[in-house]
Amino acid sequence: MSRVLVTGGAGRLGRSVVTVLAEAGHEVVSVDRVEAPGLPAVQVVHELTDAAAAASLFAEHRPDAIVHLAGIPAPFSAPDEETFRTNTSLAVAVIAGAREAGIGAVLISSSPTVIGYGAPAGWRPSALPIDETHPLAPWTAYAAAKVAIEELVQAEVRAGAPLRLGLFRPCYVVSPEEWHGAPTQQGHTIADRLDDPALAAVSLFNYVDARDAGEFVLAWLARPDAAPNGSVFFVAAQDSLVREPVGEALARWVPETGGFAASLGPGEAVFSSAKAERLLGWRARRSWRTELVAGTKPAPMGGPTHA
Repeated sequence: MSRVLVTGGAGRLGRSVVTVLAEAGHEVVSVDRVEAPGLPAVQVVHELTDAAAAASLFAEHRPDAIVHLAGIPAPFSAPDEETFRTNTSLAVAVIAGAREAGIGAVLISSSPTVIGYGAPAGWRPSALPIDETHPLAPWTAYAAAKVAIEELVQAEVRAGAPLRLGLFRPCYVVSPEEWHGAPTQQGHTIADRLDDPALAAVSLFNYVDARDAGEFVLAWLARPDAAPNGSVFFVAAQDSLVREPVGEALARWVPETGGFAASLGPGEAVFSSAKAERLLGWRARRSWRTELVAGTKPAPMGGPTHA
């Protein structure tokens, strides 16, 4: 097995990614601004402020691959300028540092928000379900930063960088404790999102269990050359986070989806992960129907957390 360095390893998604990698036998180094109790990794508290600092850290720990998750994790959780500057500068530092340190492979987290759903000026999908060919239309600083990061990866590929690079867009991440009633990033619970479809409609009822996202990372690391360099993947559950048929829910809560909503099966996911299944053999194994603990009580409201 290999050594994998995970930036943002103490965060909501990072903890599950680290755990999945460690359980698969990888030696994991977590780099974050804080430590997470009980994380099965060497934990390094470090700010990846520039390429030189990143390269020095990578050279010290000599990972075979890097999984970059660190950054401000959601729209509107910080001022726009800070969000764009932080997330893009971190990606620049990680990619340049990995190139300088001679790392073999780098997988970077992007976001489904790059396609532009929820825009106040109106948004309409080009097709449903949504796949990686969908046009990009960011309308927040967070999404614009993710598009910039995706373009940075493509620039590296076009420049002939020796790195194997990949991008993945994990849908609304649900950490294991959130199935038991812990608050989500927005402060409400998963049960709240199911009881009030308006809460999940803003993200088109998309979600993914953090452990499934970790298993996607594991699958990509096992075959980083299974797709063209710089390929992007949606990573989503196989269904939608809504009790009623998803087409009906979209028609009611997201009327911009128009006639496209009728093309979805009752329990189908709005975001397709078919590319990941076809090229990497990955398919989400968990669903709200199997994971949500019955009778969970709403947890106290809280602010957004860092991933």
